[in-house]
Amino acid sequence: MNTESGRPTEGHRPEAPSPGGSLGKGCVHLCVDMQRMFAEPTDWQTPWMNRVLPQVCRLAAAHPERTIFTRFIPAARPGEGRGTWSSYSQRWATMTRERLAPEMIDLVPDLARLAPAAEVVDKTVYSPWLETDLDARLRARDVDTLIVTGAETDVCVLAAVLGGVDLGYRIVLATDALCSSCDEAHDALLLMYRMRYGHQVETMSTAEILDRWH
Repeated sequence: MNTESGRPTEGHRPEAPSPGGSLGKGCVHLCVDMQRMFAEPTDWQTPWMNRVLPQVCRLAAAHPERTIFTRFIPAARPGEGRGTWSSYSQRWATMTRERLAPEMIDLVPDLARLAPAAEVVDKTVYSPWLETDLDARLRARDVDTLIVTGAETDVCVLAAVLGGVDLGYRIVLATDALCSSCDEAHDALLLMYRMRYGHQVETMSTAEILDRWH
């Protein structure tokens, strides 16, 4: 029985977390949107991004050639975009490219220095799987596992994780290398992954990941 609503759960039980194995040559680190516009004072600043940055840097620096950074590219001007993205870019007019300093779209400096050994994928929506060649890049490298870090847990990271699950990737979330501007949503997402996606999504600390990633 669902204790929140009283609805029967039709026999579904939370999945037990799968035992995490080693992380080998089929593993890539997908680092989501660790950009200056989220780290520095803007309308989209994520307050505790800088707190998780050291863990993200440890993972990226361990294997830069097996790291892919995504960058969210805002609309060029207010009103640009399909459907609700048009009103979104109007709502966040200060974050459109005609008003935002160009360098704010860049990765934070500690991560930017790892490219071009690390690759970069640009996207204009939350998901890194739409309108990009990310899946093709990964399949060309025989990747089957993604270590996911970045911002925000409940927005772009969520889109990256669920898209990756649909495409059949094993997902490993670095729990101390994720951040959000909403603590409650961050905590709720980590609980959901553990309770409902245990077969496809694993949660580990940065130290645990580095210990297994050979």
